Amino acid sequence: MIGFDIGGTKCAVTVGEEIDGILHIKNKMVIPTDHTISAYEMIDRMCCLATEMTDDFSHIGISCGGPLNNKTGVIISPPNLPTFRNIEIVEYLKKKYGGFVRLENDADACAFAEWKYGAGRGCQNMIFLTFGTGLGAGLILNGKLYTGANGNAGEVGHIRLRDTGPIGFGKSGSFEGFASGGGIAQMGKTAAKEQLSKGIVPSYCKTLHELDSVTAQTVAKAAYNGDPTAIGVYKKCGEMLGLGLSILIDILNPERIVIGSIYTRSSDLLKESMLEVLNQEALKPSLEAVEILPATLGENLGDYAALSLAADNH
Repeated sequence: MIGFDIGGTKCAVTVGEEIDGILHIKNKMVIPTDHTISAYEMIDRMCCLATEMTDDFSHIGISCGGPLNNKTGVIISPPNLPTFRNIEIVEYLKKKYGGFVRLENDADACAFAEWKYGAGRGCQNMIFLTFGTGLGAGLILNGKLYTGANGNAGEVGHIRLRDTGPIGFGKSGSFEGFASGGGIAQMGKTAAKEQLSKGIVPSYCKTLHELDSVTAQTVAKAAYNGDPTAIGVYKKCGEMLGLGLSILIDILNPERIVIGSIYTRSSDLLKESMLEVLNQEALKPSLEAVEILPATLGENLGDYAALSLAADNH
């Protein structure tokens, strides 16, 4: 089986197989995403990579950023893929190879992979949060991936948690604004400005000229080194993560919440303040029923995500 992981910076093509319930990656090739050519030319380049690794095109899974329609198999208009506009990728690959082809947005595909092969194995109700550059969710409800009327379920980053705040998903004070790499960078810059105006120098941003170099990673490194400003940024992120999770827990009553990317790397900076807010805000019986875990498929999660879709051919 073949997995296509389509991103704004790079596209990965992976070949794998499932043996005794375990998904194995056999080979992988990556190419930069070329925004100077058409989407179909880019897809053809991925197909060429696949032919170098296998001659079996009977099962193809595609993970891609949305908006997309998983029911019609159309990539509609991902903001980081400007040439991918109303691309009928499933139909295109079916005509090309005649096999099973499945498309899901990246958060849903990652949720499916973690549920089948990672931290969500064995449960029936799970929420997966991307918590990377942005914030999206994939929902496993009653043992099935839930994608909504047209594939847009799980866009939790769009929920407004505060009237004002860092901007995420085009909305100030949104869940994504507070709980994402982009949001942490914004909060880090704001905190640095405030501290510098008081004559306090954060280790991750010693002058106003360094503001543009502030990232979630530089703030995390400073926090691990004991910088109080950086620690405060991650504490605030953890609080707002807890607030957003409390809403999801109250509505969906999941068994597990699996969180990827930044949480897997920095949970010790986030967990205490997250749990404090959860204990204040979430319905107690629902909170007692849920485990909150880091994703376990690691840096290869995108590869497993696309392959898991190819493996699910029923």
